[in-house]
Amino acid sequence: MTTDISNRKIDTKETLRQGALSLALWAVFLLSFFILSFAYKAEAATTRIKDIVDIEGVRDNMLVGYGLVVGLDGTGDDLNNAPFTQQSLTAMLERLGVSIRDQNLDTGNIAAVMVTATLPPFTNQGSRIDVNVSTMGDADSLRGGTLLVTPLMGADGDVYAIAQGPVMINGFRADGAAAQIVQNTPTAGRVPAGAIVEKEIEFNLEELQQIRLALRNPDFTTARRVSAAINNFMKTGVARPENNASVTLNRPVSYAGSIVDLITDIEQLPVTTDQVAKVVIDESSGTVVMGADVRVSTVAIAQGNLTIKIVETPQVSQPNAFSENAETVVVPRTNVDVNQGEDVKLAVMESGVTLQDLVTGLNRLGVGPADIITILQAIKASGALQAEIELL
Repeated sequence: MTTDISNRKIDTKETLRQGALSLALWAVFLLSFFILSFAYKAEAATTRIKDIVDIEGVRDNMLVGYGLVVGLDGTGDDLNNAPFTQQSLTAMLERLGVSIRDQNLDTGNIAAVMVTATLPPFTNQGSRIDVNVSTMGDADSLRGGTLLVTPLMGADGDVYAIAQGPVMINGFRADGAAAQIVQNTPTAGRVPAGAIVEKEIEFNLEELQQIRLALRNPDFTTARRVSAAINNFMKTGVARPENNASVTLNRPVSYAGSIVDLITDIEQLPVTTDQVAKVVIDESSGTVVMGADVRVSTVAIAQGNLTIKIVETPQVSQPNAFSENAETVVVPRTNVDVNQGEDVKLAVMESGVTLQDLVTGLNRLGVGPADIITILQAIKASGALQAEIELL
């Protein structure tokens, strides 16, 4: 009997020990799970430096040129209505040894176009870039056309690329005797890899000892965080915020690499961005975009309009049979319907409500985008909207 009691005590202790071990393992697992979840959320809330800044001097350059598109199937410019097309055609043919001056030209297979392109930074001579082509005259379509040699100039007037090639468009136009169908924009197209770079833009980034990082969305807090992230990574004060839009980065004397290596090292650093609370409104399209930090103080909102609907349904009144001196007359019938907004409700927004609360409250009122724009402007005018309103 004594032996059985001792064995039961030993089994009980073993069970308690295993239970305590299992609880400890579960506690470690849950703690690890919460730590990983928190780390994941913190990681998800950050943005790489390369995604929020531009390197000063590393920029695109706009090119523009004037040219001719030929080979159109009668959908080009009417030379009588587009004198610049006729003059360009005459000048081009004279350069090729064909004299047609003072001749009556009548062709619809040519169109005058503006050619635009973007020259990326550090593009080498001989590289190809895409170009966009848009008509200037009354051409109906550029389908099947070919862009002739067109010099593309920069803002300084120098030629940086030469464009030529078949034009690709995404739309079409079909005309009939009494109707027409137009899809997309057949008067604008694109020549993929249609321009060859003839001149490079000189900018020696590698020899620089200092650069400036330009924030795409200027903000003092973000500029300071970018500077702090770089200094913590480099273990020295190489970065300094100048203002809310730029951070100065110096290459350390002890740094073995070039400024290009330094940019590569710091552009992957994570930074938590910050922005002012803003509401962007486009009244023409009825678009409203509100940031996550938008807050509203306590305010009561009611929305409703007086609507008067008048419907005219005139009726014809005819005289009885065999009536003397009788006439058929039109008797007016007017139906007036007045809606004073009886179903409109007054909603109260508590102080400090979030973006989700604001949207939910406005939706409960049954208001549309146009009314939301009016309400937001009224809330801002009352001082209850803690955000900046930007009108597009």
